[in-house]
Amino acid sequence: MANSEWTRREVESIVDDYLSMLALELAGAPYSKAAHRRALMGRLDRRSEQAIEYKHGNISAILLEAGMQSIPGYKARSNYQGLLAEVVAERLARPSPLHELAAADADRPMVVPEVNDILSILTVPPRLERAARAADDQPPVRLTTNYLEREARNGALGQAGEIFVIQYERARLVHVGQERLAARIEHTARVRGDHEGYDVLSFDADGRERLIEVKTTKYGADTPFFVTRNELATSERRAALYHVYRLFAFRAAPRLYTLPGAIGQSCTLAAATYTALPRSD
Repeated sequence: MANSEWTRREVESIVDDYLSMLALELAGAPYSKAAHRRALMGRLDRRSEQAIEYKHGNISAILLEAGMQSIPGYKARSNYQGLLAEVVAERLARPSPLHELAAADADRPMVVPEVNDILSILTVPPRLERAARAADDQPPVRLTTNYLEREARNGALGQAGEIFVIQYERARLVHVGQERLAARIEHTARVRGDHEGYDVLSFDADGRERLIEVKTTKYGADTPFFVTRNELATSERRAALYHVYRLFAFRAAPRLYTLPGAIGQSCTLAAATYTALPRSD
């Protein structure tokens, strides 16, 4: 029977294998998760496939918390082994093509994808665990570059997501017989600018306004998104009308979940940046 606690040798093996798959993922190169898993099992102390999959989820959690992309399908799982975070930090601190691949993928231009049935992309919000953390209080992994925040600043990706949501909203309203309302949808971020605190003005079937803030990622449903102080304030002030539309897996097979109301009520918020000035005293 395998030991319950993973050894450093085992942890290094699974982290190295995960990061090699991630590099292939970001490069758009084909690979087989099953083949990697089978090869990995020969280097581990009789770990079950379930244990390996869970560890993969732990690595995803550490990477997402650090601001690095994760592998789709390996859902983030918290309460990870402190040694695992330590080894991930060691590997990410080394010069590696992975960082170049992560930056290039975050910056990659995007066009609006085509889907056969745009209304079918709607899904429920993911049930995510609390913020990832090491079971033995290992300090969180930190990167010089937050690649997830870098992707969030990708203007081509953001605009493609907004246009896609406008297409979705038009289809939704036409589907319920509200062609007149569909024709009135406004691309607010383009017409009025970002200061409004939302990107798209749409409508409910009864004609009530729907203020939509679009957050788009090429990555998985558990990828965190970033909000501004203005967006938070607008969502609180106009909570009855406000919706976050989270587009994910936008590169190949877009999916969408929505979060109505004030962002602070629908999301767990963590400070990402601070405004600082010298003290006067």
